[in-house]
Amino acid sequence: MNYILFDDASRESLKPLSYLRPVCDMRVGILTIREKWEKYLGVKTSTLTEDYLSEKFPIELSDSMFLINGSVCPTPELVKALKKLSVNQVLVSPDENIIAMHKTKADFISDNDESEKVEFDKDFVRIVNTWDIFVFNEVEIKNDFALLTKGRTSAKLSDTVRVICPENVFVEEGAMIECASLNAKEGPIYIGKDAEIMEGSVVRGPFAMCEHSVLKLNTKIYGATTLGPYSKVGGELANVVIFGYSNKAHDGYIGSSVIAEWCNIGADSNASNLKNTYEEVKLWSIEKNTFVGTGQTFCGTIFGDHTKCGINTMFNTGTVLGISSNIFGHGYQRNFIPSFAWGGNAGLKLYEIDKALEVAKRMMARRGLEMSEVDEKILRYIYQVTLKNKKLR
Repeated sequence: MNYILFDDASRESLKPLSYLRPVCDMRVGILTIREKWEKYLGVKTSTLTEDYLSEKFPIELSDSMFLINGSVCPTPELVKALKKLSVNQVLVSPDENIIAMHKTKADFISDNDESEKVEFDKDFVRIVNTWDIFVFNEVEIKNDFALLTKGRTSAKLSDTVRVICPENVFVEEGAMIECASLNAKEGPIYIGKDAEIMEGSVVRGPFAMCEHSVLKLNTKIYGATTLGPYSKVGGELANVVIFGYSNKAHDGYIGSSVIAEWCNIGADSNASNLKNTYEEVKLWSIEKNTFVGTGQTFCGTIFGDHTKCGINTMFNTGTVLGISSNIFGHGYQRNFIPSFAWGGNAGLKLYEIDKALEVAKRMMARRGLEMSEVDEKILRYIYQVTLKNKKLR
């Protein structure tokens, strides 16, 4: 059976995180939404997304197809309901949001929307706003932990590691942990393949490290936090999701935040996640060109892909940074920094695309990777879009 993950209107409210990827390729919990579905279904999926992303994330059509909303995180009950759908049936939530549909190729091409609705009234997580990623990270770490570790045995921990509730700790082969403290009383701790926790680090679950990620010496981690693959982290984190390949390798605090890929956060930089008036935090909406309420008392910073900041950079509560920005300077930065911006609160100028690409390629090379022509084309496209559309700048 052919399964296709599609983007809905949520990709607009998820900018800047959705600029370089379909919604289903965002990480929440241990896995990306796509990885969750593929694990449950036991098959590879393709993608229905924006035209400029379709070369990197192509769609594969067949005579019979299940189309799944890429903002929806699967559950065992949801997967069962999906598989029961007959052709031209649509699975919807009680508030009429489409979860999934079963279509023929002919109906898909002709855009035939004559379908029978089937309501799914059980709980599930849907990622609609940028802050949903850290808000729902705890429940998704627990769900993914159960999915990934069922029927498996954890690798043995070193005798130098202090563990509370070891039954809630799972370590993949190749992981290295010495002289650290792991407290899984409040939630599971998952340590991925070839990940490393250096000496003196203190971790409280729920917490997830993906493959080849690193906790530097004396790092302090509060749940619910996720380090995507090849990320390096030091200092103090609380309820932070890092998609992967990003660095926050030194002292400094970040809380209730999302850090996309290929970001670098300078030493002693801090991101506040609580107003000293304890009011609801508002975030800049690229979609609506204004600040919007999050409903959250704790809300830190959203870092778009390829964004960097210098040492001692200070981010105020509720800050959004677009992609490929380079921010530095004393004092608190603006609450919204557009994509391809260079500078700080003393003034921003355009980060020219060729220079931004040069820096991005240099960082990728440090991980032994090379930027593809397709990825470069996507970045150049977003550069032009953000130049033309005034509300994004």
